[in-house]
Amino acid sequence: MTLHISESEVRSVLTMPIAIETVEEISRKQANGEVAVHPRRRFELPGGGFFHYMAAADFSAGYVAMKQYTYVQGKIRFMVPLYEMKTGDLVAMIEADYMGQLRTGAATGVATKILSRQNSSIAAIIGTGGQARTQLEAVAAVRKLESARVFGRDAAKREKFAKEMTERLGFPVKSAASSSEAVRGADILCTATTAANPVVSGADLAPGVHINAIGANHAHKRELDDEAVASADVIVVDSIEQSRQEAGDLILAFRGDETCWTGVKKLSDVAARKSPGRTSDSEVTLFKSNGIASWDLAVAMKVFALAKEKRLGRVLPFWIGDVFG
Repeated sequence: MTLHISESEVRSVLTMPIAIETVEEISRKQANGEVAVHPRRRFELPGGGFFHYMAAADFSAGYVAMKQYTYVQGKIRFMVPLYEMKTGDLVAMIEADYMGQLRTGAATGVATKILSRQNSSIAAIIGTGGQARTQLEAVAAVRKLESARVFGRDAAKREKFAKEMTERLGFPVKSAASSSEAVRGADILCTATTAANPVVSGADLAPGVHINAIGANHAHKRELDDEAVASADVIVVDSIEQSRQEAGDLILAFRGDETCWTGVKKLSDVAARKSPGRTSDSEVTLFKSNGIASWDLAVAMKVFALAKEKRLGRVLPFWIGDVFG
C-alpha cells in the first residue's frame, strides 16, 4: 500500500518544533553511522531547466527515501518517495515543497541552537521568500528573540514580510533599507536569497555573530563575501562532500586552497558532540547549508507516521495484484 500525502496534509501535521527535533535526531544518528547520505546530483534540461535528486537511508529506523525535484520555467515541483527496508515497499509518496522549506529551516534551528550564543536576541534575515520565513521561524524556536530585521531588494515584499512575521512570531520584525542596516549589530544572521554575488559584507558583522547561509547551492554563486567567510572562527557544513561540489560561498572564498577545508566541521558531528562548535562568545560561527537528503528522510518518516495516525492521505494502487507479490 502506498499512501499519497498532499501539500495541505503535510502542512496540517508538520510543525517547526517537530521538524527541528527530527532533524537533530537524524543528525546524531548520522554521526554514529546509522544513516547513509548520497549527495545531490542534477541534470540540466533543454531550455535551462534542471532535474535534481538526492537520497538517504536510516538503517536503525528501517526507511530509505529519495527527494527529487524539477526546476523548469521558474516552477519547482518536489516529491519524496519513502520506502520501507524490510519489505521493499513504497509506503508513501509525499508532496514536498512545504516539507522541504521546514526541513531547511529546521536544520538552521539545529545549527543555531548549538552554535549561536545563548543570549542571542537580535536576528537579521536577508531574503523575503518562503525559505526566509522558515529560517526566522526556526531561529525564534531555539532562541528568545527580542527583534529581527529583514532586507530584500523589493521594498513592498520586505514590508509585507516584516508585517506578517511580526504578527506570526510576536516580536517586532522591521524592514531595513539595506543589507548593511539589517546585519549590523545582529546576533544571528540568515541569508536565504537567490543571489549569485555577495549580499553580506564581512565589514558589517558583529563580534560573536552566528551566520546561517542557505541560499547559494551552486559552485559559482555566493551570498557572503571573502571577508565574511574569513571572519568565521568555526565553519560547519551539512556535508563536506556536497559542499565541495556546490557551496560557492566556501569554494570561491577558499580559492582552491585545500588547507581551508581541513578545519571545516560537519553539523552531524557537532550535534552529536563528536566535534566542538562554538567555544567562546567572541567567536564568529558559520553554518553553510546546502540541504541533504537525511533531513528529507527524517521529516518524511515523521509525516508518514502522523498521516497514518490521523488517517490522512489516499491509497495509490501501485502493484495491486502483482504476480510477484
